[in-house]
Amino acid sequence: MTQSRFAATVAIDWSGAKGKRHRGIAIAEARGDDAPRLVRPGHVWSRSEVLDWLLDRAAREATLFGFDFSFAPPFAERGAYLPGEADIPDQARAFWRYVDQRCDDEDLGAASFLETAHRRHFYFGIADGRKADFVRFRQCDHRLNALGGRKTASAYDAIGAAQVAKASFSGMRLLHRLDGQVAIWPMDPLPEAGSAVVEIYTRIYLRKAGMAGNKLRSRPDLNAALAGLGSPPTRLAFEPDDHQTDALVTAAGMRAHLNHPDAFGPAGLSEELAKTEGWTFGIV
Repeated sequence: MTQSRFAATVAIDWSGAKGKRHRGIAIAEARGDDAPRLVRPGHVWSRSEVLDWLLDRAAREATLFGFDFSFAPPFAERGAYLPGEADIPDQARAFWRYVDQRCDDEDLGAASFLETAHRRHFYFGIADGRKADFVRFRQCDHRLNALGGRKTASAYDAIGAAQVAKASFSGMRLLHRLDGQVAIWPMDPLPEAGSAVVEIYTRIYLRKAGMAGNKLRSRPDLNAALAGLGSPPTRLAFEPDDHQTDALVTAAGMRAHLNHPDAFGPAGLSEELAKTEGWTFGIV
């Protein structure tokens, strides 16, 4: 499996924010040996618009799409997504449907799921008690931490700038709509042809690029990271924000990772984990 399997790798910096349009969404693609480029720079995307764009792009050429949210909550640690709740699905695909059915937020938002439908499972601040009682991780997160990757955000942590809960649960609504139309790895096996969707985590590629920080906010830092990933530099006419740099670096990192012999067969990924928790592309 090499990068020639896909015409391009696309990284989507996602947002779980409330509302219809989201400045936190950025899309970048890496094609061939070219420098990664932003898709519609300056455009303020909606989540629904990203869904429509992806489906159109996936139908036209084989593309590997990456989203930076957790494709499912932790399951293996406690044998349930929402322990103590009745009638909760025990596989990711059915859980996506469940999340979608329990949300009434606009533009694939999921705040109502966290704030109302299943409030007791999510940490919103000190009034909820000890944060450690809420934080759980998936098996791929544990593997990343064992490799020195410093995965610190949990899908149950819903407070602060680094929280991923809102983005992840809104992303599960997106996955429910993609299900059956585009392969979603590893819940689906990687198809021999056509497009696929994977979960991404920018810090993996920043680490591989030799960058110590978590965020890049200048062209020199961005191009230094791209050089560390074997990519040509970008020629942006403006200073990118951190959402744009995350997308650009991750698109290049995904392209480079396709050449890893275990890219789609990482150590530790079992059939059970593929069905329940999933895996982050780039953790091997």
